[in-house]
Amino acid sequence: MKRLLFILFILFAPFTVTYGQTVAVKSNLLYDLTSTINLGVEFSLSRKVTLDISGNYNPWVFNNDAKIKHIGVQPELRYWFCEKFNGHFLGLHGHYAAYNVGGLSFLSDNMEKYRYEGDLWGGGISYGYQWPLSTHWSIEAVIGAGYARLNHDKYVCENCGEWIKKDSKDYFGVTKAAISIIYVIK
Repeated sequence: MKRLLFILFILFAPFTVTYGQTVAVKSNLLYDLTSTINLGVEFSLSRKVTLDISGNYNPWVFNNDAKIKHIGVQPELRYWFCEKFNGHFLGLHGHYAAYNVGGLSFLSDNMEKYRYEGDLWGGGISYGYQWPLSTHWSIEAVIGAGYARLNHDKYVCENCGEWIKKDSKDYFGVTKAAISIIYVIK
């Protein structure tokens, strides 16, 4: 994860100085609903291009050992159709996360009976729209689809310790969803 952030910094740092210092700080309200701590920062790279980097962390264990523990990062390069931080945009995103998930009866019998511990990586495309509310405040909605590779160990959830097997899964579907509140620093 540190390598990914370093590579993104090296690739895009020269553009941030050239095209001003517009920065936005944001929180995804959908993550907040799952008790996930999250923060995003979006940098202006040019008149119509921005780089959004969001991170999230969930350390909690709920009733009956249910957990959606994870830490993740999702960088996204965005192209704005009109002007940056206003209106429609298309994005190209990547993602990486380490997770420890299980005991979730509301999702499926499988997620209730087993725990999965591992990591995922992948990428996708997204579409979004941002509504400016004032000079500094905005709301944004984003939906994205793509690919994720999940590599994990599977455990019996009753005692959350008996190892069953190592497994990998390929996932195609929704890879990004956000309704964010944003503060724009100009």
